[in-house]
Amino acid sequence: MILAGREFRSRLIVGTGKYPTFQVMREAHEASGADMVTVAVRRVDLKARGPENLLDHIDPKRFFILPNTAACFTADEAVRTARLGREAGLSHFVKLEVIGDEKTLYPDTEALLAATRILVKEGFVVLPYTTDDVVVAKKLEEAGAAAVMPLGAPIGSGLGIQNRLNIELIREAIRVPLIVDAGVGTASDASIAMELGADGVLMNTAIALARDPARMASAMKKAVEAGREAFLAGRMAPRKYASASSPLEGVVGRS
Repeated sequence: MILAGREFRSRLIVGTGKYPTFQVMREAHEASGADMVTVAVRRVDLKARGPENLLDHIDPKRFFILPNTAACFTADEAVRTARLGREAGLSHFVKLEVIGDEKTLYPDTEALLAATRILVKEGFVVLPYTTDDVVVAKKLEEAGAAAVMPLGAPIGSGLGIQNRLNIELIREAIRVPLIVDAGVGTASDASIAMELGADGVLMNTAIALARDPARMASAMKKAVEAGREAFLAGRMAPRKYASASSPLEGVVGRS
């Protein structure tokens, strides 16, 4: 997966929230095979270091840290948070979130577009979390987003991919990478996202709240790889009626 000219071996991006312990998080990250880990800038202490600081449990030589603007509800908040992450030395990449509704955690797309334009002008590589709206996706690309990250279902819901058609339409409409963000509950969901043409999948809760996070992370790694292979292979056309695997034409004794 290539984002803004940077190559990543894995198409799976994982998060850092909701794990029972830092040790469990580290084990899951390793099992996922991911190269990129996203961190909420507003939920970590960027100055204090030590065993209780999340950043001390992520090896920057092993993982690329992707700051995100989670818990921001205005464009101004998101822009300030992105700048804070960059100034603290995390990255000039940013997963941009501007939440518009506290219950569904759906993005405020108007504010998201405004923040994208500002941050792109300031040299950020912007990866915006957005709705599954084709028009908004195209506008984000035009605003300079390095990728578009539509939700598959509400954040943390585990409902799976609820909007297959919309994701396919967005894939057709934009040239930048498409990364499905939010809604994945299990490995088959990740595979479906990739089969629809997504370039990558970002997830957190599905791994962190699994009974065995490390094993689920391993399953997600395989699912993303399998889904990508299936997309590239091209599935057969669906048929309404049965079609024998071994054609009956030419069978001896059959007229």
